Amino acid sequence: MSSIKQFQVTFDCSEPERLARFWCEVLGYVVPPAPKEFATWEEYHRSLSPEDQVTYFACSDPSGAGPRLLFQRVPEGKTVKNRLHLDVRVGTGLVGEERLATLEAECARLIPLGAIHVRTLYDGNDSCIVMQDIEGNEFCID
Repeated sequence: MSSIKQFQVTFDCSEPERLARFWCEVLGYVVPPAPKEFATWEEYHRSLSPEDQVTYFACSDPSGAGPRLLFQRVPEGKTVKNRLHLDVRVGTGLVGEERLATLEAECARLIPLGAIHVRTLYDGNDSCIVMQDIEGNEFCID
């Protein structure tokens, strides 16, 4: 029986590098170094044929604990609600007003990055904030 130790989350998108850099800011992730024969990712992408340029971009957790995120360009745009979304866990262990205040502070940090506040769910003790990233993908601040 196999025991999977690592996994990658892949997003279909229209602008892989832009979306990857957004999620780096959200999660504190980093862009891995470019292949060793290239000084930058831009230089690497320029070396590819025009049809292959910037078809994907990745970012990863610098601690190695979280999954790698891969963003791949697809021709079609997003048309319906995500079947899968990320929960950004900033309020773990908090309840009530303290939890809500922590989530709202994170929401305020993400809006200038291009995130959109969709709605706040609050029942007096538990809460989460539904947001969209810069390409309209839903995620929650939890």
